[in-house]
Amino acid sequence: MKDDKKSPFRDAGTDRQATEQVPDTPQTRAPAYKLAFADEDFLCRDELRSVRLQLELLKPELIMDERGIESTIVLFGGARIPEPANKSSARTKTLAGLSKYYDQARKFARVMTEKSMKSYGKEDVIVTGGGPGVMEAGNRGAMDAGGSSIGLNIVLPHEQAPNEYVTPDLCFNFHYFAIRKIHFLMRAKAICVFPGGFGTLDETFEALTLIQTGRMQRVPVLLFGRQFWENIINWNALSEAGTISAEDLDLFRFVETAEEAIDAIENWDGAGERRGEIPGR
Repeated sequence: MKDDKKSPFRDAGTDRQATEQVPDTPQTRAPAYKLAFADEDFLCRDELRSVRLQLELLKPELIMDERGIESTIVLFGGARIPEPANKSSARTKTLAGLSKYYDQARKFARVMTEKSMKSYGKEDVIVTGGGPGVMEAGNRGAMDAGGSSIGLNIVLPHEQAPNEYVTPDLCFNFHYFAIRKIHFLMRAKAICVFPGGFGTLDETFEALTLIQTGRMQRVPVLLFGRQFWENIINWNALSEAGTISAEDLDLFRFVETAEEAIDAIENWDGAGERRGEIPGR
């Protein structure tokens, strides 16, 4: 990240480097002597949570602004959904029926990235959670097209490195789920949701709630795989019970293929009118 602003004051980075050259004494070795912004132990204190929240919001936002990224196409979906070529392993046999969505996600991301490149990668940039499964397929499709894509990873006990297809300087790591979800949605022009588990459901209902309550600009929300979604959620029962209105069922639509999703985005009334607002901003 580069800061081109001119200032008469000595910059923080210079002072941080200077502290590495000070004489080694009991005083300079003491934790209290460390510059506050360069003291990791200090920044990890409970009392500094508000500062860490702000930093996690600012860092990706500044980097994406510097890249000129104006809008994104969000891909949510399961980390366990295998590439069809790898569906023979023991762990993925039960998921073989869903492996077609890996291919659909990859194809969708490739076509959308080809369109994005006409804006020099500023509009409709693919963003995923940066992990395996559907997320990998999305980033991989963007790479197939020769374009960039964003990965919003999060530190989890059982997760490893981000998938190899995320553009390295657009690969971010988060501690806070809430801030990560803000970054998913703050530039979203469309939200495409593939079959997934708890995380996918959480992200999907967060987006639907923000749109339903008017806290976010309405954008296309496309659920891949009607059978999957109608098997796990009785949408009509929610409406019939009165816990949502019948009109709320129009906040999303089902699609089966990349072609259907692309057509829905391109022909959606009001698509991309303006960037969705950050909740609470």
